[in-house]
Amino acid sequence: MAEVLTVRAALELEVFRRTEVRVFAGHDRLDRPVRWVHTGEIPDIHRFLSGEEMLLTAGLGMGETADLQRAFIRRLADAHAAVLVVELAGRMFDSMPEAAIEEARAVGLPLVGLVDEIPFVEASAQIHEVLVELRVSQLIAEEATGQAFMDLLVADEDYVDMVRELALRTGYPVVLEDVAHQMLVYAGATPEADKIVGEWGVHSRAIHERHNPPLRGQAFAPTARPDSFRDVVACARRSVVLRGESWGWLHLLHGSVRPSPTDLRTLERAAAAITITLLSERENGARAAQRHGTLLNRLQLGDISGEKFIVRALALGQDLRDRQLIVVVTGRDASGGLFTDRDLIGVLRDAGWPAVVGDIGDFDLAVAGLPPGSGDKELLAVLAKRGVWGGVSRVVPPAALPTAVRQGRSAASVASTAPEPQLLRFDDLGALRLLVALAEGPELTRYVEDELGSLLEHDALTGNPLLPTLRAFLECGGNKARAAEVLFVQRRTLYHRLERLSSLLGIDVGEVDTQQRLQLAVRGHDLLRRPTFRRS
Repeated sequence: MAEVLTVRAALELEVFRRTEVRVFAGHDRLDRPVRWVHTGEIPDIHRFLSGEEMLLTAGLGMGETADLQRAFIRRLADAHAAVLVVELAGRMFDSMPEAAIEEARAVGLPLVGLVDEIPFVEASAQIHEVLVELRVSQLIAEEATGQAFMDLLVADEDYVDMVRELALRTGYPVVLEDVAHQMLVYAGATPEADKIVGEWGVHSRAIHERHNPPLRGQAFAPTARPDSFRDVVACARRSVVLRGESWGWLHLLHGSVRPSPTDLRTLERAAAAITITLLSERENGARAAQRHGTLLNRLQLGDISGEKFIVRALALGQDLRDRQLIVVVTGRDASGGLFTDRDLIGVLRDAGWPAVVGDIGDFDLAVAGLPPGSGDKELLAVLAKRGVWGGVSRVVPPAALPTAVRQGRSAASVASTAPEPQLLRFDDLGALRLLVALAEGPELTRYVEDELGSLLEHDALTGNPLLPTLRAFLECGGNKARAAEVLFVQRRTLYHRLERLSSLLGIDVGEVDTQQRLQLAVRGHDLLRRPTFRRS
């Protein structure tokens, strides 16, 4: 059932089908809503109208002269009557006066004539019956809407679910933004809305802030001049107020289709429900962070493709479309403090890079969108300036995102074993990529044990471990003099230790081939013993 009774629908009721209905003016305005029906035969009937009434009359109050008839029509139009229906059965008029027709066309008032008499009381009764049915249906729908939002609140759902429910119930795209005009949620996506979201600042800041479209009454489109912006999209916006201050806005992108009163009331309910969800959370970003983390986990597990990830990210307010993508994995900063996922979010946001960022449990992971053709140099410089350590992947398209996640994690794993944690690019790892891959299974553990098992057992049972000596010797490329300087020992002491190492390992550590084997084993040992990024 339609939400409103229009003039056209009212004229199709049974009582009007008893006669011939002729439309003399306002053919293009028959979809006007009819809020009430009224009958009257007095010249000043307009004083008793409040707008959107269907006026039924035999014409006795319209006057006999053209001037009186024109004035009567103008007064009805000024009173915002929905339509004037005149009986043309001879009681006052046999045909519609030309002056009334001309004036009705001039002021845009639908003017209808009835060839035969009909009982106005029956017409009123039938129209009232339809209006009551519509109102009851609206009340039932509003009660169901209110219950739906209440169920979400009882289930402790957050604003993402509220926005999705609003989009589902109205059929329009919906965007929730915070007070800084950062898009947080986008639901009910359409190709037209996707374009708006792609340039959200234009819609949110320029159109709303400068032109302030009215949100109530008859006007729903922005008041901007038609040539002010190339694409001005009509939108109903409601403020989300938290503790007396504006927290953000809820946008209903209805475009050229005017939202119904029920849609606007649903928008109001959604805004109120979102306020309640925010009040119930000590930290309103906790749920958003959880959703970002869940999405990243699904990407890591291969539950969704890179392309699907981009779509889901857009629904969470992060537009990664038409951008180069890079994965960043971070741990504690070089100064020993904590660089959290919120810090990473702040760094990326300040730089203008949209990103999905989450605490995955033992590290922070971000999928960031870089401007086309920019590369990763600026990103690396920004992170290095903050003392961030970890790893970054190659710049990839959406389809390669799962691979990029593995690349970022591999680089971070190697960075964690360095004497001083650093920020590494995946392409800088070289052959260490193989060790990182082997570390995911038992192969690297077996290799380290085969090569260094006897040495590790020795170090576990003595207070003078030899592994640091072997590491320094290998890092110096087998140069004994340089290794002695690094270890701050005499050469004779180093020679003794190297002999002891050769004896324990059963190989000559001075041979080049042996040093290459041991170099891989020591780096593998460091990878297996790397500290986790988990925060206490």
